[in-house]
Amino acid sequence: MTLLEQLDLKHPIFLAPMAGITTPQLAAEVANAGGLGALGLGASTPAQALQQILATQALTDRSFQVNFFCHQSVELDPQLEHAWLEYMQPFFAHYSTTAPKHLSCLYPSFLDHDDYLRVVLETRPKAVSFHFGLPHPRQIQALKSAGIITMVSATNLVEAQAIEAAGIDVIIAQGIEAGGHRGMFNPQLDSAITTKDLVQLITAHCRLPVVAAGGIMHGSHAAKMLNLGASAVQMGTAFIQCKSSNASASYREALFKQPITQITHSISGRPARGLINAWHSQVDQAERPPVPPYPYAYDLAKQLQHVATEQQDQRFCAFWAGTRVAQIRALEPADLINLLMLEMKLPKSV
Repeated sequence: MTLLEQLDLKHPIFLAPMAGITTPQLAAEVANAGGLGALGLGASTPAQALQQILATQALTDRSFQVNFFCHQSVELDPQLEHAWLEYMQPFFAHYSTTAPKHLSCLYPSFLDHDDYLRVVLETRPKAVSFHFGLPHPRQIQALKSAGIITMVSATNLVEAQAIEAAGIDVIIAQGIEAGGHRGMFNPQLDSAITTKDLVQLITAHCRLPVVAAGGIMHGSHAAKMLNLGASAVQMGTAFIQCKSSNASASYREALFKQPITQITHSISGRPARGLINAWHSQVDQAERPPVPPYPYAYDLAKQLQHVATEQQDQRFCAFWAGTRVAQIRALEPADLINLLMLEMKLPKSV
C-alpha cells in the first residue's frame, strides 16, 4: 500500500504543521482539497490542542496530521541567562522598557508528560508527527496500537535511521531550505543538507516512505522530489498567504516585500529560517554571547516582539519563511493545490 493510500489522500501534498500559523480552517481546506491537512500544536496547551483537533474534525472527515515538539527539556544556566539578558537590554531600552529579569520555559515537550498523548488517543487523527526528536518508545507503541500513522522529521541520515529503528511509519526529510525550525534532534549538530540531497540520501539507506520538505514552492519543485524517490512533499511557506492561515497582515506584507531569508539561533535558541530583520542585522553581531537554549530564548524574543509591535515596529517579528519565498502566491488552498498538481505535470524546471 502506498503512503497516499495509507493516508487516504488524493494528492501527494502535505501542509506543514506550522505552530501559530495553521488553523482548523486551513487544515480542513487542505484536507478537503485532497492533501494532508495539518495542525501545529507544539506551542499549544493540551486543552488548546484538543479544541483545535475537534474544530478541525467538525470541518472535515478527511485526513490531517497533528504535530508536537519532542525537544529535550533542559535547565537554564543562570550565568548564560544573565549574559543574554544583559546583551539584549539595549534593544528593550530603545522602546523605553527593560528586559525581563528571568526567562521561562514556554513550551513543554511531548516527552515531559502524557497529556498530549491522551489528547491524540482520544481524538484519533489520521496521523501525528514529531519535531526535534522521537517520542518515548511506549508513546510510539500507544499511537501505533491506536492505528495512528506516525511521522518524524529528519535533517540527516543518522536521524532518519534512528526514526526507522524506533518503528515510526514515515520520515519527513527536512532540508536546509525549510522555513522556521527544522526538526534536528540536537540543535548543535546542523548537517545543513539540501532537501534534494537529503531525499536521495535517506531513500538510498532507509526503507520507510520519505516526504520531502524545505524550499518547495512550485509544482516543478515537487515533481523533482517525487522523481528522486519521495512519496509526497510537505509545504509550509506556500500556504501562509491563504486567508485561513493565522498570519498577521504585516507578516503577509513582508512575505511579498522582503523575500530574503536567513537562519538565526537568536530568536528561539534553535536555528530557524525567516525573513531578514533586526535579529539578523542587529542582534547577530560578532560579539553576541551564547544564546540560551530553546525555548528559553524564545521567551525573551516574544516579549521584545510585543513591545516593538506596540510601537508599530515590526523589525523584531519572527516571520518564518523558507527559501524561494519570492515565489509565494496568494491563493486559497484548493486553488493552490490544483495549480501545483498542474505544474507537476509540466516539463518546466524552476
